[in-house]
Amino acid sequence: MADLTVDHAVRLRRPAGIRSIWLGDTKVSYVPDGDVRLRPLHLLKDTTDEVWAAHPEYLDATGHLVGSVGGLLVEHGERALLIDTGFGPQTYEAPDGPLGVIQGGALPESLAALGRSPEDIEAVAFTHLHPDHLGWACHPVPGGEQPLLAHADYLISEVEWQGRDLLEAEGMAEQVAALAPRVRTIADGQEVFPGVRVRITPGHTVGHAEYVITGGGRRLIAFGDAVHSPIQIDHPEWSSGFDHDPALTAGHRRRLVAELAEPGTIGFGVHFADVVFGHVRQDGTGPAWRPLDA
Repeated sequence: MADLTVDHAVRLRRPAGIRSIWLGDTKVSYVPDGDVRLRPLHLLKDTTDEVWAAHPEYLDATGHLVGSVGGLLVEHGERALLIDTGFGPQTYEAPDGPLGVIQGGALPESLAALGRSPEDIEAVAFTHLHPDHLGWACHPVPGGEQPLLAHADYLISEVEWQGRDLLEAEGMAEQVAALAPRVRTIADGQEVFPGVRVRITPGHTVGHAEYVITGGGRRLIAFGDAVHSPIQIDHPEWSSGFDHDPALTAGHRRRLVAELAEPGTIGFGVHFADVVFGHVRQDGTGPAWRPLDA
């Protein structure tokens, strides 16, 4: 745990709460929905028991990596965009593989705490079409018939949407059907909201999208599932067990880490523990991912 403060080590073992930053006139906030516990050796298959013995700060008392599940709220004036929608009002426990247990349900309350109602969200932009990012866009509100964000446009990478048959083959036909009436496909480089551009970065999925948000002379890269844990910033060659193309993802992650080290650049890791906003500092004095508010 060398070069880590006690506070930083504690934060690596708990999911993130609401956190906000400003990019000029644009406010960007992490909107918690729940959390996930991941099996480290299954998630990052190139790691070993020795790796994790040397980095106990990343693991909870049961030996799991702790991750956050939620969305990113982008507010510009009265307008609001949500990037990803969490897992929704459900819990799932997997008997084996990278996923231990995942739970959601808090996103409506988190939006309310940020002063927003679901009706304020004009569009939802997705990084990709996995269940822990689609939650509230597909699942009916408890006691209701429509999803929480049924009034909004669903912005999905054109490549990702064209490959939706892969999802249907994995048993997600119901989610795809729920999305379909509201989908508006988007292309690489397109501005989807004031100061927000999409870039297509395949690897985790066939059409995985990142969102680059600029304002006030800074930029934030919401990199979705290109990186699952801060430890991958130090080891971009370690791809996730969830990646569609591990080699392609590793190549992109190397470029991403270098980009995140550039001046005026902030990263957002939706599945990171309580360090979702950060900079990359490759100066040899500690972990490269430095929480923005540390």
